[in-house]
Amino acid sequence: MVNRRGLIAGVLGFFYPGLGHAYLRAWLRAVAWFGLAVVTAAVVVPESAIQAFEARGLQGLLEASESFGSRVTLSLLAVRVFSVVDAYVLAVKQSSPATPAAGNDGEDAPTCPACGKELDEELDFCPWCTQRLDAPVDPDAGPE
Repeated sequence: MVNRRGLIAGVLGFFYPGLGHAYLRAWLRAVAWFGLAVVTAAVVVPESAIQAFEARGLQGLLEASESFGSRVTLSLLAVRVFSVVDAYVLAVKQSSPATPAAGNDGEDAPTCPACGKELDEELDFCPWCTQRLDAPVDPDAGPE
């Protein structure tokens, strides 16, 4: 089964690296992928293409890109593909049920009945899936 959030994150990440991560609210990863794409382009794109873009805008860049070698094309494509894969994997991890927190002396933290992830005791909704909780979560309360 395809993860819908992962698919959306992947498509956004293909448009520009980091957009899929921003959709998933993984802000640090979004900035890192965006920065990697900019740095990669600055390193591999020839100066003539940058000058063509400055002189004739997008049309000049498109004309100059026709002469890009395989090194330039593969470098830019690799960043996009790895960004897409990372965004999809991150979305799948975010949507899978969380494992119990380590170091809580064997006591399981309260989990969301909808997504199974750990809940914050002070909130009346799940911060992961926004499922509204009927009653405040009490980690000391046993099953009724």
